[in-house]
Amino acid sequence: VHLVESGGGLVQPGGSLRLSCAASGFTFSTYAMGWARQIPGQGLEWVSGITSDGDTYYADSVKGRFTISRDNAENTVYLQMNSLKPEDTAVYACATSDYPPLTLADFRSWGQGTQVTVSS
Repeated sequence: VHLVESGGGLVQPGGSLRLSCAASGFTFSTYAMGWARQIPGQGLEWVSGITSDGDTYYADSVKGRFTISRDNAENTVYLQMNSLKPEDTAVYACATSDYPPLTLADFRSWGQGTQVTVSS
């Protein structure tokens, strides 16, 4: 399993970013996937999950602002982040997941993460 995130960066509050996670080494279309984040000084936080069928789940802290999606033809899962807040600053990582992808305990193989900084 190999997962590589990209798309992080510095954005102003209220701005948007789209994170990508390119997957290889397994049959991507049959796996649930998820995103988690490591906020500075805090523990790892589950952010979102998507099943192989496209059902989606979100943490309350990001619901209505973030959208997870997947492109099975491209072996890629995305996290569209809108209306970003300073408290969204974190390292974001994608992971393969057991079904359903609802908690950190369901996550199995991880990418290395990408830094998102929300600041004016």
